[in-house]
Amino acid sequence: MNLLEHADVRDLSKLELLARQVVEGFIIGLHKSPFHGFSVEFAEHRLYNPGEDTRNIDWKVFARTDRMFTKRFEEETNLRCQIIIDASSSMYFPEVTREGNNYTNKLRFSALAAASLMNLLQRQRDAFGLSIFDEELRTHTHCKSSTSHYRLMLTHLHQLINNPERNRTTSAAKALHQIADNVHKRSMVVIFSDMFEQSEDIEHLFAALQHLRHNKHEVILFHVVDKSKEIDFEFENRPYLFIDMESGEKVRLQSNQVKDYYIRQMAQFKENLKFKCLQYRIDFVEADINEGFRTVLQSYLVKRARMRT
Repeated sequence: MNLLEHADVRDLSKLELLARQVVEGFIIGLHKSPFHGFSVEFAEHRLYNPGEDTRNIDWKVFARTDRMFTKRFEEETNLRCQIIIDASSSMYFPEVTREGNNYTNKLRFSALAAASLMNLLQRQRDAFGLSIFDEELRTHTHCKSSTSHYRLMLTHLHQLINNPERNRTTSAAKALHQIADNVHKRSMVVIFSDMFEQSEDIEHLFAALQHLRHNKHEVILFHVVDKSKEIDFEFENRPYLFIDMESGEKVRLQSNQVKDYYIRQMAQFKENLKFKCLQYRIDFVEADINEGFRTVLQSYLVKRARMRT
């Protein structure tokens, strides 16, 4: 599935519709991919096992696919998923303006990815909650699976998208510790963050991730980035004024003056992050905002399948 056309992503007021389109496009794509076996989850069906009661077989599906599936019921599913979004100001890069050509940034990507996951979880009758943090834990809801809960979560995401703020710093470590203390039952924890902490806070951040694992949660960290700009530093060789969206600090320079050094530092940062995630058995997934949502949904499905075995 390709990223939705920019013309469709401009107006995220239709977040529920967009999320449904993302998920339905993904489901169609699964039929043509090596992951097609996961598609039975979406229709709220599972493969029929010989010896089971035949009354629950969906014969309409059998007529279409020549394969037998039984209808899934709410009591069969007990997955709980806590979705966490970093709302610090660095997540509003690149800045979205009505006059410009940028219709998405890291925060908007994360919000639509979260809404799509919620849509998928609701189809599977799984429970989900939402946590949003910057320098404080701003929103934290417990996991539920009802339609009214889903609509409430979309409202939180709408408010997040529509109220961008500069100079809002992050304290991911503090927030993740709070979340670890408040999510009492074993859950899948999905984090959307660029992980851009101050260098002195990195070890605290890793300790917070370890706290989640210590509490027996299964964790996926989606490292949300604009890869071309933030990792590969693909800027024209001309003077730029770079502004730190969290601190407001400004620096004017020619891009090629720092490109090689910047790329080395970012590569080292990312490798360190990946190593720590591997050490703590956390799934690290790079989520490039320019590459769409397939990676997010597919990574979730793989993790979910592992938790059920």
